[in-house]
Amino acid sequence: MAYSIDYKKRAVAYKQEGHTFKQLREAFGIPSETYYQWKENLENGYYEQRIKQERRWKMDKELLRQAVSDKSDLYLGELAEQFGCTATAVFYALEQLDITRKKRPLPIMKNQKSGGRSMPQRQRERP
Repeated sequence: MAYSIDYKKRAVAYKQEGHTFKQLREAFGIPSETYYQWKENLENGYYEQRIKQERRWKMDKELLRQAVSDKSDLYLGELAEQFGCTATAVFYALEQLDITRKKRPLPIMKNQKSGGRSMPQRQRERP
């Protein structure tokens, strides 16, 4: 059963006011071992609010965005050399910036008669 931090603080304060372990067990329903664990955790700052740290990046996101807008035809490996990291790291950084890979235009057909995705051919008249 998970107890709230407030509950743990009240239980430790209750015992430190001079109450016995028997009274602590009756009031809060916890054994002495749990009291000692909670007391140690409170003294060590275990229950204090932790500040979430942002992850550091090898490359500056704005510089990456600028590099891509200046030369959009660079390969991932070339960008990686520029920023001193791997191509995979550049790929994931671009993904987070919502920059997608280059898209190819529709293929240009060299031979219109070869079928495939070319324009429809005229039907021949039968004699």
